[in-house]
Amino acid sequence: MASSTRSLTSTMANESDGIFPSVCSLDCPDQCGLLVHKENGRIVRIEGDPEHPVTQGAICNKVRHMAERINDKERLRYPLKRTGPKGSGQFERISWEEAIDTITDRWKRLIEAEGPEAILPYYFYGNMGRIGTEGLGSRFFNRMGASKLALSICQAAGMEGYGYTMGGSIGTDPEETVHAKLIIMWGINAVSTNMHQVTIAEKARKNGATVVVIDVHRNRTAKWADWFIPILPGTDAALALGLMHILFAEQLTDEAFMAQHTVGREQLREHVKTYTPESVSAITGVPVDDIYKLARLYGGSESAFIRIGNGPQHHDNGGMTTRAIACLPAVTGHWLKRGGGAIKGNGGFLALNRSALERPDLRTNRWAREINMNLIGSALLELERPISSLYVYNSNPAIVAPSASKVREGLAREDLFTVVHDLFPTETAVYADIVLPATSAFENTDLYLSYWHHYVHLQQPVAAPYGESKSNTEVFRLLAAAMGYDDEALQDTDEAMIEQALNNPNNPNLAAVSLERLKAEGAVKADVKPLFPGKLRTPSGRIELYSATMERKGYPPMPTYTPLVDDGPYPFLFIPTVNHNFLNSTFSNNEKHVAMERTPKLYMNSADAAARGIGNGDAIRVWNGRGSCELTAAVGDDVLPGVVVSQGLWSDGKSGKAVVNALTPDRVADMGKGATFFSGRVQVDKR
Repeated sequence: MASSTRSLTSTMANESDGIFPSVCSLDCPDQCGLLVHKENGRIVRIEGDPEHPVTQGAICNKVRHMAERINDKERLRYPLKRTGPKGSGQFERISWEEAIDTITDRWKRLIEAEGPEAILPYYFYGNMGRIGTEGLGSRFFNRMGASKLALSICQAAGMEGYGYTMGGSIGTDPEETVHAKLIIMWGINAVSTNMHQVTIAEKARKNGATVVVIDVHRNRTAKWADWFIPILPGTDAALALGLMHILFAEQLTDEAFMAQHTVGREQLREHVKTYTPESVSAITGVPVDDIYKLARLYGGSESAFIRIGNGPQHHDNGGMTTRAIACLPAVTGHWLKRGGGAIKGNGGFLALNRSALERPDLRTNRWAREINMNLIGSALLELERPISSLYVYNSNPAIVAPSASKVREGLAREDLFTVVHDLFPTETAVYADIVLPATSAFENTDLYLSYWHHYVHLQQPVAAPYGESKSNTEVFRLLAAAMGYDDEALQDTDEAMIEQALNNPNNPNLAAVSLERLKAEGAVKADVKPLFPGKLRTPSGRIELYSATMERKGYPPMPTYTPLVDDGPYPFLFIPTVNHNFLNSTFSNNEKHVAMERTPKLYMNSADAAARGIGNGDAIRVWNGRGSCELTAAVGDDVLPGVVVSQGLWSDGKSGKAVVNALTPDRVADMGKGATFFSGRVQVDKR
């Protein structure tokens, strides 16, 4: 993307007609290059950029219809103030001046009466722009001294577990995986969530590769694969350890690689002897013959690659599960084979200067309390040290956070002063006191980093702000001025913050990536070297099959299978996974995407459904002690007996009957304070 004819310019937003380069802002590993079509100043079409070196013009349904989202008639145009009871949706239009004054006057009184920790920002990566998400917002709330938010709802458990093994969020260059001869998609519905890994895998398959999917549900990816292996939820670590049992027993390991690049191989060799194929089969539901077949296929492959998904980490044992899977390519030496190894995430290669971006030095109360975003429901209901104000941006906790009934009870508190900055009147905005209209990514300047491929992207505005909408950074500058915060760091421009974030002496991969180069090229590949031979950022500098660090922290030092926590007397393990046309709650309010996805379903095994008199298409109630929701039965053999799977975070609409997170636990996982969305149990009845 180095052609001067494709250079980004700051005047694009002012041009009424044309085709302009852009980048996808969604929380998706692919981070596609885009071309935005404008007519009369309005975005009318979005297509993939064929010149992008990885995504090469292919985009998903979600992005293909993005123009309808940003031009949706329900999009917020101006600030609103609540006029009725919380949750009633009764608001009136106000000016930006009144909105900022109302917010900051309330905050000043709260800080005087209760201290700054009474205020909590709640945000995540609804927009993956690093400046809009991690820049001025972090600086502003650090300067205020507000309560901290643990950003642990997504990859926290898996990344910590993977990090104990590999030293960070690093793996195979996905462009190299075209050379793999065996590709295992483990706990990832890649067709819906990482489509370009599927595109690469399809090229590899044409060159003789075999594709295996291990998952709890015969989803789109499982149907595309050469071999689908259904597994009981939360048992993936046992399967990984059972595979290692066979690999060691049948001498399918790479002893030379382990001797040079790992620590703990002899301890692991002894440790996995207890994970016999028979015992692992009883735990996982995977037949013994299939465990042998997979181990031999993996150990005997010329080059094997594992794409580790988000699914396995969203369990009580999610961190250890990811660690166990990450040990497999070390045991077999596939890291040295072209296209081999694994990817959990590759964000570590593109690490920014977080201190320069977020400015923790602005905080005077260094030991301020931290609130886990997975526990926001409990935190909002805490009476001893209450959260008295919530500022929500880039997120929609009323529908995305676990134990949704608890979350909504907290949001409904009349004494909770809530501000929501969003594009739409979301399920959370209904409970707000002040609602602020947000710009879309196409209207902002921001920096984007893939957590899968190795490219850094710059987005400059390709459209004018919609109505009176403002970006996150613009709003935080207004709030800072009204609060009387005159720190220079709170006045930095978006471009200045990009330059500060890219200047990371601790990450030589970004040395050649500059704002100027990004302006000229749009996307720049970081200078990432192969992992091996090389030194990892583990204490030993090697892959740690045995982790002394984990032992010191009270974890088992070897990868270990631990059963899920007892979640009550309900017969079904409940997995609320992704669908094809939404991304979390994004797009779930758009008529086009809802029509494509049709209806919220619950996939049940035929035997389980028959025992309850449930037929395909029946209306059903799914419930447990946390709440209930109403879905449509999809009966068949797509899930194992004792397992039920729903897809997608469906918008409330007016009924709120399909909110699956009413059922999910807000326990935290074994590592990283991560979410346990997939470790809940439910009952299912015909309505």
